[in-house]
Amino acid sequence: MALLASGFIGFSTALLFAYILYWLDRYEKEPLLLLGGVFIWGAVVAAGSAFIINTTLGLGIYVFTNSSVAADIATGSLVAPLVEETLKGLAVWAVFLVFRREFDSVLDGIIYAGIAALGFAATENVYYIYTYGFQESGWSGLLALTFIRVILVGWQHPFYTAFFGIGLAIARLNKNWFVRIIAPLLGLAVGMFAHAFHNTMAVFLSGLGGLAIGAAIDWTGWLFMFGIVIWATRREHQYLKKYLAAEVQARTITPSHFHTASSAWLQMFARIAAIFTGKYLKTARFYQLCGEYAHKRQQVARLGDESGNMAILQKLRAEMAQLAPLVQV
Repeated sequence: MALLASGFIGFSTALLFAYILYWLDRYEKEPLLLLGGVFIWGAVVAAGSAFIINTTLGLGIYVFTNSSVAADIATGSLVAPLVEETLKGLAVWAVFLVFRREFDSVLDGIIYAGIAALGFAATENVYYIYTYGFQESGWSGLLALTFIRVILVGWQHPFYTAFFGIGLAIARLNKNWFVRIIAPLLGLAVGMFAHAFHNTMAVFLSGLGGLAIGAAIDWTGWLFMFGIVIWATRREHQYLKKYLAAEVQARTITPSHFHTASSAWLQMFARIAAIFTGKYLKTARFYQLCGEYAHKRQQVARLGDESGNMAILQKLRAEMAQLAPLVQV
């Protein structure tokens, strides 16, 4: 029963956090199939592999030092950050390589990285809540670990991995070969450092006071990343208004379409209203196209006709024009 409760808590909260990230992607939603894929990678492949590698290397350090304390500190502060951030990052890197067309912005990098990390966190939380919560202190321990793992440090893994996603996004949108190489490596390094800093801090801060200090530092980092999300969302809004205004003049879309597409809230209300008219799929697809078109126009402005950008742009514009008369506003 306790194992089932731990599993429910670990995965339900991770999926709730994943939905929050999905909701924050306001103007051009990422495909659910890809998001589900990176979540499963994090939960199964990354978490499973990390457990094996961390345990094996931790045992090796113990054999070498003959000290369980040294092995625990080295594993938490050195081994785990390097291993876990690499394994989580592989899912984001795969999207970057194989599905480059879906990797359009800094916000996309954060979304893919965050959801892969939440998959990892789901499995890790199940293990911690059951093993160090219930098995050591019963149901009270389970509740205490739930509070710590979900409320106090629930966003830590997405926070670390987001730096790698940002680095990949910068590489994706830059022509300079040096930036394309250094940005992902720097992002990965920053994520590893933040992870190592958190784990090291947890070793030396004890008691309720230490927990409070650690939580304050962690939440400061999260607020910093949330600020980046807000900045990235505002940039996407600017792109949408800039490039769709030209399509109003070209009569591809109407001024009402433009007004709705430029507001995440109005888009949401338009989708809800379309449910009652039987046009939800067409309406959702139309506003998704508006976002994709604006992002692709920005890519053309920065990168030119890379990977057939112009052909993709024309295809998006044609489909948008075809759906516009069917979408009521």
